[in-house]
Amino acid sequence: MTVSIWIGVIALIIGLLVLDLVILNRGARMVCVKEALVWTMTWVVLALCFNVFVYFLYENNWLGWSDVASHDFSGQQAAVQFLTGFLMEKSLSIDNIFVIAMIFSYLKVPVVEQHRLLLWGVLGAIGLRVIMVTLGTVLMARFHWIVYLFGGLLIATAVRMMMIRQDNINIGHSPLLPLIKKFYPITDNYKDGNFFSTLNGNRAITPLLLALILVVSTNLMFALDSIPAIFAVTQDPFLVFTCNVFSVLGLRALYFTIAGYVDRFRYIKLSLVFVLVYFAAKMMLIHTYPIPNIVSLVTIGSILTLGVLASLWVPPLDVDRRAAPLFTDLVTLAVLSYRQARRIVVLVLGTSVLLVGVAMIVLPGPAVVVIPVGLGILAIEFAWARRWLRKMRQTAGEFRQRIRN
Repeated sequence: MTVSIWIGVIALIIGLLVLDLVILNRGARMVCVKEALVWTMTWVVLALCFNVFVYFLYENNWLGWSDVASHDFSGQQAAVQFLTGFLMEKSLSIDNIFVIAMIFSYLKVPVVEQHRLLLWGVLGAIGLRVIMVTLGTVLMARFHWIVYLFGGLLIATAVRMMMIRQDNINIGHSPLLPLIKKFYPITDNYKDGNFFSTLNGNRAITPLLLALILVVSTNLMFALDSIPAIFAVTQDPFLVFTCNVFSVLGLRALYFTIAGYVDRFRYIKLSLVFVLVYFAAKMMLIHTYPIPNIVSLVTIGSILTLGVLASLWVPPLDVDRRAAPLFTDLVTLAVLSYRQARRIVVLVLGTSVLLVGVAMIVLPGPAVVVIPVGLGILAIEFAWARRWLRKMRQTAGEFRQRIRN
């Protein structure tokens, strides 16, 4: 009976694709940031609603779902795995968006045509991820040592992301271009939004089709990077598939939301490097020291929050564009005042510890110890945390006095 659930979920995904790609967003047109932001939030809310379904599916064992060995989780465990995987895939897709923005800029793709190109790009991304998820699931089931290969791949991806400046990448040097030119010449004419045109009486491809080919190849490269990371979170094929699909469904809306602010969020890329390194370590330790997914969820959220705050607070500096991004970004961070940098670190570290303590209220763990520790860290810089910590101490003192009496 588990087949019925798979069929229902696939039908839901197809319905959402039809709604987004065919009915609501037909044709070539401009998408304003406000509309894109609304749709981005809509896709996030839909993913969270689906996560509620995941919880009850695993918790209540609908149609014998949890009787299958790969689905042997509680509702809470399954929901945390889905949410962690979704957040990770969504965050890694940001770097994909940066590269797509470069492709469109290099080929001077009209804004009204970018919407239609991303439509096909999303469909291609879903197809590629289905293939990669299936292949990864088979490899993980047959070869347990593959986790170390996947971990090494994530480290290599992090190093590549850290060392290569995207603003120095020349799309014209892509190895795909000579291959394409062997079959078709490339024209500069967009031909009213068509993929094909004529050049000297011969059939030729327009920059629109070239952009689509480059976008699909980019999606393939990022699928190779991100799919191994999801297996560090969960090896349940259903959760791997659904969190990947839901992260891709909102890719087009997310592009139009942040594409115009690529230069502003420069530290997001740096935070993604640390996310990849974290999941590489998690995957390599999966058989010896497994890290709970609730810890991974808090860690990802903290790293991304730090990246966003640094992007908003740190003023841009005129640095050498040829230098590696990690070096220049760390140089920029070094010019911050000590006070401001310390506040950022204390905020992220203290909030992370505090959230773990709050989670321990319902999960196993010493919440009464961890929560005060988190407040103590925050109290180093924030007056409100000192007030809370003082109040907790007073309450604890009153409680001890009552026991003595």
